[in-house]
Amino acid sequence: MDFTGFLAQLLNGLAEASSLFLVAAGLSLIFGVTRIVNFAHGSLYMLGVYLAYSVVERVGGTALGFWFGLLAAALLVGVIGAVIEIVLLRRIYRAPELFQLLATFALVLVINDAALWVWGAEDLLGRRAPGLTGAVDLLGRQYPVYNLALIAIGPTVLALLWLLLTRTRWGVLVRAATQDREMLGALGVNQAWLFTGVFALGAMLAGLGGAVQLPREPASLGLDLRVIGDAFVVVVVGGMGSIPGAYVAALVIAELKALCAGLGTVTLLGIEVSFSKLTLVVEFLFMALVLAVRPWGLFGRPQSISRGTAPAEAPLRPASRRVRLLALLLLASLIALPLLDAWLPYAPVLAQDILIAALFALSLHFIMGPGGMHSFGHAAYFGLGAYGAALLLKAAALPMPVALIAGPLAAMAGAVVFGWFCVRLSGVYLAMLTLAFSQIVWSVVFQWDGFTGGSNGLIGVWPDDWLSGHAYYYLVLALATLSLLALRRILFAPFGYALRAGRDSPLRADAIGIDVKRVQWMAFVLAGLFAGLAGALFAFSKGSISPDAMAVGKSVDGLVMVLLGGIQTLAGPVVGAAAFNVLQDYAMRLTEYWRALLGGVILLLVLAFPQGIAGGFRQLAQRMSMPGASR
Repeated sequence: MDFTGFLAQLLNGLAEASSLFLVAAGLSLIFGVTRIVNFAHGSLYMLGVYLAYSVVERVGGTALGFWFGLLAAALLVGVIGAVIEIVLLRRIYRAPELFQLLATFALVLVINDAALWVWGAEDLLGRRAPGLTGAVDLLGRQYPVYNLALIAIGPTVLALLWLLLTRTRWGVLVRAATQDREMLGALGVNQAWLFTGVFALGAMLAGLGGAVQLPREPASLGLDLRVIGDAFVVVVVGGMGSIPGAYVAALVIAELKALCAGLGTVTLLGIEVSFSKLTLVVEFLFMALVLAVRPWGLFGRPQSISRGTAPAEAPLRPASRRVRLLALLLLASLIALPLLDAWLPYAPVLAQDILIAALFALSLHFIMGPGGMHSFGHAAYFGLGAYGAALLLKAAALPMPVALIAGPLAAMAGAVVFGWFCVRLSGVYLAMLTLAFSQIVWSVVFQWDGFTGGSNGLIGVWPDDWLSGHAYYYLVLALATLSLLALRRILFAPFGYALRAGRDSPLRADAIGIDVKRVQWMAFVLAGLFAGLAGALFAFSKGSISPDAMAVGKSVDGLVMVLLGGIQTLAGPVVGAAAFNVLQDYAMRLTEYWRALLGGVILLLVLAFPQGIAGGFRQLAQRMSMPGASR
């Protein structure tokens, strides 16, 4: 790449950084004040692109109309954000933080199908900006003028935000809320409207970030999940709540991606290195490096990291006689289910999928509930187990039972390496580091065509003949049941008590001689092993495996199942897996807009059961068993 090409890629990075900063700045503001990890922030970005397209198509014939359309779209998204905060989020501020995350994920589903209903499934390419459609000469190369305008937008918005937050009373209140919300409320400040204003401003910035991209990329339904990952990375690298940090992180990450794209394939010491393939993962590599050196981000504060913030769980007790009876009845029903094949032919297939999903959710719950370690990348171990079993069967020609056993061991090996780094962090930073490792693994699998099959995956991964018919279903049922009993036994063992002690009070646990990090690392490894077993069972049940099995969406599914069932109950992940898969299966067959239906049901469940479905029923049973409850 010559100097002119290098300069062009540098400018491309600056242009991309402006839009990325707008999204990340809004996300950072919202988290700093409300403490909500807004998973729907990418959906607000997507709405910004769609609304800008609609408004500009009507009034964008002139330069004034075009820029009015972009600003109007951003303001409309800000209004939508205010409505979301007032109608939904204001009702769940006192709910556990992870359930707020579940509510915002449900919003992603609802908003995505709303966009599908209004604008359709086809990509919509917006018109170019009047007056900025040409190019300037850049040392003999033509460079788009609109990109230069984008470069100026980022610093301009940064300066305006700085003035707003440092030179206005509202900005002082926002910064005070970031530091100590309780004290701000004690001083008589109306926190409700302050939160609404902050959420509206953050939504407007996300909408503006999407709107200014209209001349560069089409409006599409996949923008929400694609953007939210980049925004999370920028916010975490810059430091949660730091606007200057978000800008610096956006600049660095955008430039790294632009340079990797520009370098292409380079020969170093006789070895061809494809930098272009790193564009999928370079931001996550950089985030992992930053968090390994500065666990609180470039501009974050060390005191923002706190261990042991998870709510204390009531002491675990052996299951009551009623619960044991229900469990036995459920197991008996699952055993008898294939016998009803003539009347319910699809039921064993759905039950098998639920059992595998429940095992995956159980492994995630093991580190999130008793361990207090939040993971956004647990699908990495599910995928490692699936690909490990598939490759040992296909490439190494090992017998199917050996591959089924060895696949989870590959996932456990990955958990040994990744967990060693992850347990040194906590909160959102730990969650984002798990996401980084997951994306690194996904990128390797997605691009290693000669070994993993690349984006096409691997096919022909079937069980042996002796597992034909319903035999494989019974194998899955047996392994899932044994895994559930093993995890439950571990939690009742001294290791389980040490794990919960490290979650609830790490300082006291250290004082009595518990090596908290080592215990958490071991829990991470065990969770990876059982997630890998779920992945191996999944690969053989479907006969194939693709990179989608370890993508971000799979990790999100695991989070939803755990939170939907209830993180404070051992039955929660099983209940959540069953509810999520049944709802998804039913909604997909019922309507084209099944995501909105599923999201709406999840929202209702979050509002009705803020402790999860299983947690809600446990609380109800406790109230009914109290003396005088029937009066």
